[in-house]
Amino acid sequence: MGFTGDGEELNEFYLEARGIKKSFGGILALREVSLRIRPGEAHCLVGENGCGKSTLIKVISGVYAPDEGRIVIDGNPFKKLSPSESMALGVQVIYQDFSLFGNLTVSENIAMAYNVSSGFKFSNKKRDLELARGILDEINVQLNPFTEVAKISVAQRQIVAICRALLQNAKLVIMDEPTTALTTKEIDSLFRIIDGLKKKNVALLFVSHKLDEVFEVSEYVNIMRNGTNVMEGPTSEFDRSKMIYHMTGREIAEKSHALEIDRNTPILRVKGLSRKNEFKNVSFEAYRGEVLGITGLLGSGRTPLAETLFGIVRKTDGEMYLNGRRLELRNAGDAVRAGIGYVPEDRLTQGLFLNVSIYRNIAATILSMYSNKFSFMNKRKISAAVRQQAKGLAIKAASLEAPASSLSGGNQQRVVLAKWLAAQPKLLIFNCPTVGVDVGSKSEIHEIIASFARQGIGVVVISDDLPEILSLCNRVLVMNVGEITGEYQAGDIDETFLQGQLVKV
Repeated sequence: MGFTGDGEELNEFYLEARGIKKSFGGILALREVSLRIRPGEAHCLVGENGCGKSTLIKVISGVYAPDEGRIVIDGNPFKKLSPSESMALGVQVIYQDFSLFGNLTVSENIAMAYNVSSGFKFSNKKRDLELARGILDEINVQLNPFTEVAKISVAQRQIVAICRALLQNAKLVIMDEPTTALTTKEIDSLFRIIDGLKKKNVALLFVSHKLDEVFEVSEYVNIMRNGTNVMEGPTSEFDRSKMIYHMTGREIAEKSHALEIDRNTPILRVKGLSRKNEFKNVSFEAYRGEVLGITGLLGSGRTPLAETLFGIVRKTDGEMYLNGRRLELRNAGDAVRAGIGYVPEDRLTQGLFLNVSIYRNIAATILSMYSNKFSFMNKRKISAAVRQQAKGLAIKAASLEAPASSLSGGNQQRVVLAKWLAAQPKLLIFNCPTVGVDVGSKSEIHEIIASFARQGIGVVVISDDLPEILSLCNRVLVMNVGEITGEYQAGDIDETFLQGQLVKV
């Protein structure tokens, strides 16, 4: 057991953050935060967006220097660290933004950090390929190592980022929302890797908004709120309601949304819809007053179906009807003009203009609604519509002129919702509507989506988050390998049953 000069024991824990304070522009982001992680322990850090989790991770990894306090790594105390010093001590971080090179291949991205840390001056395609295939095989993921990262899905990019971190000789792996874009099969693979790392005495710090994952993967949990520790202890001493209470400071009931459904005339009717190599012969109806859920694993065809319903890609066969009127969507513009809105899975690259103001993001869908034939816009009406939606959805921002990038995940999603609600849609399609959103905002967004259905807007929710599907939706369609293979009333099934209907391909 090691000691400092004042007699403190240090070596029981691989990492300790002691009394960390950090301010930005006079705003205190971390207030006397402490954290301790043992070798071979999976430690979960939980809290709502803005509570200080990401700031603490950046202090540990050397991106930020603390104003007060110190970091102790493997018995060595530091008042501040550089990123290179942190990595040299065995700290590896998987950030939410992946930090990948889109113009490089999967294997080149995976091997990049290893090549730099090993002192190689030149890339070697054979070595890169061997390294990439080795780690991909280890986590049991099929991914073409020759494909450019820019051409793969969000879920596959997450896998590349994870593989790159795991390839290093890590003593502490920090995973910041690593499963945000992953399906059940990929999450299972990741958790197997985590178990393997723990057996090798690697410490893990796991940040997640998905409480089921917290209970499954961790032995110890630290809960943060408003930049400070509010509770910590063995995970076994918590249940969902207790954890949610400490995260939010209030009771949040996890409930199903009872809705009155009008089954006389469907808002959306899909008949024999197909897209070559993606999905085939998909037929269903969505009714006024209901939230229709569609779930499936990666490769099931759920996202291509969503993109076809919104006209991003074109069908190869089949028919679509909105309020009884047949639709022929050549592009997304046709869908918007028909009254269809789409909230995409990746709001950062597909749903928002991040560097543009909140105001302009919300206004983007309604400029043509308030313009005359000479393209002169009625700015007064546009402003009134934008402010009405921002107020109605309780978007928390210092100003509507602030960029969308300045908002938390939950508020960014509210901006996307406001943008479509301003357009007065007949049908809204949600693709994984609460990805990367904390538990408090998630509950609020679910209530907002249910309120859309109560207003008579058609609502289709596509997600692989089974608890979300079951709590939010009235009826659930299951997709496997491009086909609808089951239809169930949400109240008649549970998560275990639904999990059993998904084919792991």
